[in-house]
Amino acid sequence: MAAPLLAVDTPSLLYRAFFALPKSIKGADGKPVNALLGTANMLLQAVADYSPRAVVCCFGAEAGAYRVKAFAAYHANRPPMPPELEHQWELAPAFLAACGWSSLDAAELEADDLLGSLAALESKAGGKTLIFSGDRDMFQCASEQVTVLYPSRGGPQLIGPAGVRERSGVDPAQIPDLIALRGDPSDGIPGAKGIGEKGAALLLEQYRSLEAVLAAAEDSASEMTARTRAALTDDPDLLRSFKAMATLQTIKLKRPKDAPLSADRGAGAARELGMNRLAERLEKASATTA
Repeated sequence: MAAPLLAVDTPSLLYRAFFALPKSIKGADGKPVNALLGTANMLLQAVADYSPRAVVCCFGAEAGAYRVKAFAAYHANRPPMPPELEHQWELAPAFLAACGWSSLDAAELEADDLLGSLAALESKAGGKTLIFSGDRDMFQCASEQVTVLYPSRGGPQLIGPAGVRERSGVDPAQIPDLIALRGDPSDGIPGAKGIGEKGAALLLEQYRSLEAVLAAAEDSASEMTARTRAALTDDPDLLRSFKAMATLQTIKLKRPKDAPLSADRGAGAARELGMNRLAERLEKASATTA
């Protein structure tokens, strides 16, 4: 089987590592390196487990401009980035590059949009993609060619279309519809008042799409309760905006070239940053492949 492309939601992994590991893990300059260390270890494990043809680390805006324009409260309640993480964020692209892992920035769009665009491009070329992300929005990308590598306490789990249906109650293509109806508190999207995740999944199981759900809400002959009907007819255009926000934007890209792990350079960069145990891990990886 051909080696997959590993597309990485770098903000997701950096935040996860930052809060999972103690800030007492410091580098040569006395500043925390816990986020860099944790992210590198997660990526090295993924490389060891899945032997990707290349690793592309995606960055982007904290809140995509088009999403904020559609709904001003999008990401509005998220706290600012901790200064201990901000320092590591700035170091990340150069460190990742030393390991042989390229970085892409979505500019005014978000890392999610890059991930989806890379996966679509790889699928079109006949390849497979692993999307490494803790963001359930990425479940919309799952297909026969695309699998989400979802971090969890017991180790990352592979989530394909069947896994998406098991976890969310809908097909991957329905994820934006689901988000529009149930909302997404982490993104500041309220959804339809009182519908909730289970109710949203049941509506989509019956009607298949947001548009069909909204049409049924306007039909007095439908079996919806008065409460559900009211939630859906209060502001249907806003619900349509939520779906548009949850739908990934396509970014024109070139297909990434094959790029193996650069363990020697990565080890040197890790030592410069004071991450000596990580450097040792990379040196062992280099010796194994030599």
